Amino acid sequence: MNILSVGECMAEFSPDERNGKFNLGFAGDTFNTAWYIAKNHSDVNSSFFSKVGDDELSNQMLKFMSDNQVDTQYIKKITGSTIGLYLISLANGERTFSYWRNNSAATFLGQNSNDVELAMKNQDMIYFSGITLAILDPWSRKTLFSCLRLARRAGKKIAFDPNLRPKLWSDKKEMRDVIMAGAKLSDIILPSFEDEATWFSDADPISTLNRYQNVGAETVIVKNAGEPILFFSQQGIGTFPIDPVGKLIDSTAAGDSFNSEILVGLLRKIPLTEAINNGAHLAKKVIMGQGALVKSNV
Repeated sequence: MNILSVGECMAEFSPDERNGKFNLGFAGDTFNTAWYIAKNHSDVNSSFFSKVGDDELSNQMLKFMSDNQVDTQYIKKITGSTIGLYLISLANGERTFSYWRNNSAATFLGQNSNDVELAMKNQDMIYFSGITLAILDPWSRKTLFSCLRLARRAGKKIAFDPNLRPKLWSDKKEMRDVIMAGAKLSDIILPSFEDEATWFSDADPISTLNRYQNVGAETVIVKNAGEPILFFSQQGIGTFPIDPVGKLIDSTAAGDSFNSEILVGLLRKIPLTEAINNGAHLAKKVIMGQGALVKSNV
């Protein structure tokens, strides 16, 4: 089985409260999902598609990916460029971020259609997010959409997490329009209700589910923090309860880790409730650990 995640991986500077210094790591929403797939499912080839620079920081990131069994063969280098970075502030388990990504090489990932098509050619599933779309210029976004459309016609499953981040968009209308355009190309949609309620004015999770179902998705799973997960598929519609968390340490990548189990589960064609249970179980471990990438088995 082959899953390709498309997007941006960044350098992460996270605080070390023991000595007042910062630790260097690498993370990003779709990359986090690719990392969890690679860590927990050795029989799945987890590839990442992006662009990086030709500097030492980019090289360190590529080594980190390879060392963690994420396939980097489709990542191209851009001469004279580098990767984006962000700095984390942490309070009561919730993170806030300061970003430096204006010159990130990943913003050019959709400029060459041949690169995109080659990366998608041998995949069973392709996964992207609203952040993937937000960092691209309109032309690159159009190229990515065209390649996703071709891949879907060729029988590949397309998975999408809207991951709404309004600060990355020129205005709210553009964000909503582009997000729904991405949803129309997708078989599997993995929204978070809190974001959807804020930016699409959804009254309840069923409103979110119906909106994405109505554009043609065959599977919609609405994450809802600690509340029951609402899902729809060919197996029917239902809810899945979430066990309470003892102590929240760090909420980063809870959704990304959850998504990893959904994607693998759908490819394996296991019951959707089993995949959701696996995802919820992993996410619970992740939020009780520190950082985006927590070495926890499902």
